[in-house]
Amino acid sequence: MTPQIDYLNAALPPGPEPAAPERPSWIPVRALAARHRPRLIEHLTALPAGDRVLRFGHLASDVQLTRYVEQLDFERDDVSGIFDRRLQLVAMAHLALPAPADLARHGGGVAEFGVSVAPWLRGRGLGVRLFDHAVLQARNHGIDTLIIHALSENATMLGIARKAGALVERDGADATARLRLPPHDMASQVTAMLSAQAAEFDYGAKRQARRVDGLLVRLGWLTQRSTRDDRDGGAGG
Repeated sequence: MTPQIDYLNAALPPGPEPAAPERPSWIPVRALAARHRPRLIEHLTALPAGDRVLRFGHLASDVQLTRYVEQLDFERDDVSGIFDRRLQLVAMAHLALPAPADLARHGGGVAEFGVSVAPWLRGRGLGVRLFDHAVLQARNHGIDTLIIHALSENATMLGIARKAGALVERDGADATARLRLPPHDMASQVTAMLSAQAAEFDYGAKRQARRVDGLLVRLGWLTQRSTRDDRDGGAGG
């Protein structure tokens, strides 16, 4: 869950959010598990100060970010990410879900969404894609309300939520976006299943391509070394 810690800096004056990025063409979103904790820590600790403030509401230290990742509940929550061609985690989202017992007891529930994107990939629709993925996952878990706690100055995130139909309320430096979700149906379940399968296929293809690239680099090095050894041997004969 997003830490509820006071933010000491003054927020920007309230005003209309800029238009959210357009929905991107399909981007594979892969489910993350406990084994991905090192990659999550690497991604979050690489974020600059401003991005840490926008994501967590305060300037989180490396120690705090590491503790946050260590406390993620992969069995309950939905944690997902986007990998680039080098298999580097460049964006991640955390959909914090209520306990199954609470969800069953209330016949619906509230989930909280948080996202971070590598600064050099902003504006390419990764945050939008992760938001859409979270909406689909929340629906399929029986969630009827998605909440985003953000700073009022986080215009991009609030713009994405508002464009999806969320009600955004400001309270000084803080803002809360609430999005009512339709119930899950066969289409949402099939879409989630196909998306997960496609993302796994994409990841496997990237991993295989990386192995091939590594092999080609190694073969090139071996070829250069063999040529050099042959040349040196001929000169000394």
